Amino acid sequence: MTTATEQPNAGPPRRSGRRREALGDHVARVVVALQEQALRQPPRPEAVSTLARLRRGVGRTPGFDYTLATHLAVPDDLLGFRPPDDAIPADTEYAVHDAITLFALHQQSRSERMHTNGQGLGQALARLARASTGPEGVRRRFAALGTASTYPESIYHLRSLVTMLREHQIPLDYGLIADDLRKLRKPERRPDIQAIWGREYFRSQPNENGTDQPATTNPEERSA
Repeated sequence: MTTATEQPNAGPPRRSGRRREALGDHVARVVVALQEQALRQPPRPEAVSTLARLRRGVGRTPGFDYTLATHLAVPDDLLGFRPPDDAIPADTEYAVHDAITLFALHQQSRSERMHTNGQGLGQALARLARASTGPEGVRRRFAALGTASTYPESIYHLRSLVTMLREHQIPLDYGLIADDLRKLRKPERRPDIQAIWGREYFRSQPNENGTDQPATTNPEERSA
């Protein structure tokens, strides 16, 4: 199996002090299964085809392709509040759909694993800023995400940032992304998640001596 190739200026992956919730663990299991099948030698054709179809779902409404239900359906015990109108997806359905389709975009044409346990969005974007020849562009897009006032606007900016992460071979924990997106669906929680991403970013910046700020790490290795 091919392992991730690190960018020379990106630094190693950093583990978040945050722990995934049950929904995030579910999403992590889904993306790990797809990732491992797509990166086998030879790759599993079904997984490659599934990732291609998932990519077409970025930014679309959950349920756009019923043939993908195996990967995008939310287990009943994780669904949470369900709108009385079945035509309206639940927040958890949006979170799972958007996290997994963004992963499919991230993994496109990459032989490295673009899901990794424990790396939050802010940490990944700090690595991206260090690796990029245009760090101001990264910071500008991240700032736009941090001030987005609607969920669709946030997904629009996330899509752009995930594309940049893919170009620099920098992975994310898509379980954490799913947990964050579920909260981001609620306007009253949106500032909390944006602030978490900002803290992850600034705590992952080099200090004045040129070394990384110390990061809080999980006491245990999390497996998907």
